[in-house]
Amino acid sequence: QVQLVESGGGSVQAGGSLTLSCAASEPSFDSYAMGWFRQAPMKEREFVASVSWDGSHTIYGTSVKGRFTVSRDNAKRTVYLRMNMLKPDDTAVYYCVGDLQSGVKIMRPYWGQGTQVTVSS
Repeated sequence: QVQLVESGGGSVQAGGSLTLSCAASEPSFDSYAMGWFRQAPMKEREFVASVSWDGSHTIYGTSVKGRFTVSRDNAKRTVYLRMNMLKPDDTAVYYCVGDLQSGVKIMRPYWGQGTQVTVSS
């Protein structure tokens, strides 16, 4: 079972940027589709973005498309989420996920422990 450890969360003002990182323990990291979900207080968990095993395919949730970019470095077993033009509505706990499959849509995820992102107005 892959273990995922997020970092890079914090507090930022609206309009600012943050980059989240997620390091994986799994040697076969490049067999996993990777992605991000988030959950805000009193809201359902929401898909943010995912990337295929080789980085060639990405998909994004509607609310972040055009502002967030997901990428990966298989040599470092790390996936990233670059978040630009942050809004207060982006405030949430962000979870890194991995799915052992060759596609891009996350179906059976392993979850990280989450990292808090807070955007102030």
